[in-house]
Amino acid sequence: MKIKCWGSRGSIPVCGPEYIKYGGTTTCIEIQPQNGNSIIVDAGTGIRRLGIHLLKEKFQSYHLLFTHAHWDHIMGLPFFKPLHIQRKKIRMYHCPYHTPFVNRMLSDLMSPPYFPVPCSLSKADIIFVDENRQAFEIGSVRVETIPISHPNGGGGYKFTENGKTFVFLTDNELGYSHPGAKSFKDYRTFCQNADLLIHDAEYTPKEYDKTAGWGHSRYTDTVRLAIEAGVSTLGLFHLNQERTDHQMDTILKHAQEIVAAQQPAIKCMVVAVESTFEL
Repeated sequence: MKIKCWGSRGSIPVCGPEYIKYGGTTTCIEIQPQNGNSIIVDAGTGIRRLGIHLLKEKFQSYHLLFTHAHWDHIMGLPFFKPLHIQRKKIRMYHCPYHTPFVNRMLSDLMSPPYFPVPCSLSKADIIFVDENRQAFEIGSVRVETIPISHPNGGGGYKFTENGKTFVFLTDNELGYSHPGAKSFKDYRTFCQNADLLIHDAEYTPKEYDKTAGWGHSRYTDTVRLAIEAGVSTLGLFHLNQERTDHQMDTILKHAQEIVAAQQPAIKCMVVAVESTFEL
């Protein structure tokens, strides 16, 4: 299983020389199983470049999962080129722990006055999959879900193939319990011994004094989760839109110091655009 990040920024895309190292596109993760079509999680602005890349591949169909429907996780979808090409097949899965929204979201997103080309003119074969179970399979990959702690709800994912596990928990506020959220202990159990954990780490502790309840975690809480769950690699994700490369380097240095003092076997890094993980 190969995981590639096409967007890790939170809230809104950014650009400029201060964002070169980690990138400015919003959430989009690609999972490439050993045998099978790509699994895509979220359609932030990073999905535009992913779509261009996928057109060079031999596969004709893709699986698209959503964590939730906030703008930064869906705004790139109209610019996903396979959506506009015949013979492409896109399976879109209803988000677990969220009122089914995929059909309506796509039609609303691609309609006046927000977008000039209506969804009805999309040429791809779009299949809406009403998959709301806690666990299911996509080809050789087992997918498990858990509610995230976030305003309006949503879901996190665990992907397992050939004994290797990747957990993706963006927009999960560990320090505040939103309706439907699980406990810290539950998230720890969900992440236990994962080979890779990518988790929301938007705020510093000082910032969190003013942003508690907004749906995002202190990076120190994220590091604590990784240490207690015994993961192999931790990726800090959902980078604040104001966070420069230099500031992100400072946060990473502190996070690595915490890890080194408590669980030095864990590899801690910032998930940047183009970050790739082989499990």
